[in-house]
Amino acid sequence: MSGGPFTVVATGVGLVSAFGCGTEGLEAALAEGATLLQEVERPAGYHRDAPDSARRALLAGSVSLAEWLKPAEARRMSPPSKFAVAAARQALARAGLGPESGLAQEPATAVVISTAFGPSSYTERLLEQVFREGPEAASPFLFTECVANAPAAQIAIVTGARGANLTVVQREAGPLAAFARGAAEIASGRARRALVGAVEEITPLVHSLLDRFGAISRGGASGRAEDEAARPFDRDRDGFLASEGAAVIVLEREEDALARGARPLAKITAWSNAFDPTATATEWGTGAEGLARRLGKLLDRSGGVSSIDRIVSGASGSRRGDALEARTLRQVWSRSGLPLPPLLAPKAVAGEYAGCFLAAMLLAAEGLAFGPTAGFREADPELGVIPYDGRALPRPRRLLATSLAAGGAACWVVLDAAPVAQQGETKSEGPTE
Repeated sequence: MSGGPFTVVATGVGLVSAFGCGTEGLEAALAEGATLLQEVERPAGYHRDAPDSARRALLAGSVSLAEWLKPAEARRMSPPSKFAVAAARQALARAGLGPESGLAQEPATAVVISTAFGPSSYTERLLEQVFREGPEAASPFLFTECVANAPAAQIAIVTGARGANLTVVQREAGPLAAFARGAAEIASGRARRALVGAVEEITPLVHSLLDRFGAISRGGASGRAEDEAARPFDRDRDGFLASEGAAVIVLEREEDALARGARPLAKITAWSNAFDPTATATEWGTGAEGLARRLGKLLDRSGGVSSIDRIVSGASGSRRGDALEARTLRQVWSRSGLPLPPLLAPKAVAGEYAGCFLAAMLLAAEGLAFGPTAGFREADPELGVIPYDGRALPRPRRLLATSLAAGGAACWVVLDAAPVAQQGETKSEGPTE
């Protein structure tokens, strides 16, 4: 799907992540190609009792939210709701839609948030209460904050957004799918603006389950915690890095943004969703050919393959996920006879699930100079794809963001970078080749 009577632009982004509040920490990490992992607590019986068990993740629990969230508000929220509300307020402030503007409270503001696991800690606490004390002891407070749509609801409560309120649960494709759904709400005229994004909480229980399923990196051949890395498209990739936090982006009609003097960060040109029927409930499929056909149709409607000068890939270090991503992209570009454009893989630094991917996508559109792909050492000959190596690139004009998920979901978004005159020169990617 793409298009509609209204053109959609992004005007604000808020972020709570292991890199801190705001995008500055993430910008520095992407520019250096360096991630920021912390040890995950290991309660007895949660993680595998094995020397190669995963031990680290990108955690945001110690990040101060005091500037964006009052204690009286925070006490009513689960950790994911706190992350999401703080990120939403940051995004609105950057877009010039803070409380004093009165614009965010209009009925035409939608909220679309993605999550994979929901408020995990509150769910665990509620179930523990029920198991130990019986169902009659279940806390209504814990229940209202353990459902997947709690963060989206809390955003609407604190901002006054009274439009559609949606929660997307599509695993790795969820953040981009939420972004696309918000754009569709605006383009169709159902909303004037939307707060879109993703939120996740990585508790010891969630981390241990991901480890038991073999989804996250265990340090490759060495099995050492200090060697845990995502390694997108690398021959020795062994899983992704779990990441928690929240990213929220303000989308709105271009005419509204320009009328009030806002600076668009990017224009959302086109988007499309797909499903890979070869996928199992818990794994990526092998349907690259079908996905490539759907992606090719999207690109044909939005300027063609040759118009894309940067790909922001959802590759995360997953063995099968990265393989499906690589084969899908190669099929689309090989049909055109063109080489793949530079392939950015921000999840090498920012990890999976927390929404940093969306923030990195907009930073790429603004011209941030990414460093070499973190963890990448040796190309996988079966994939035939080499991610970005850190060389100087011209400022991008049009980008493709892509996300494929275990379970079969897929989403793509085409972004046009804002004109240089509007962007300024603060995030230039260096000289034009």
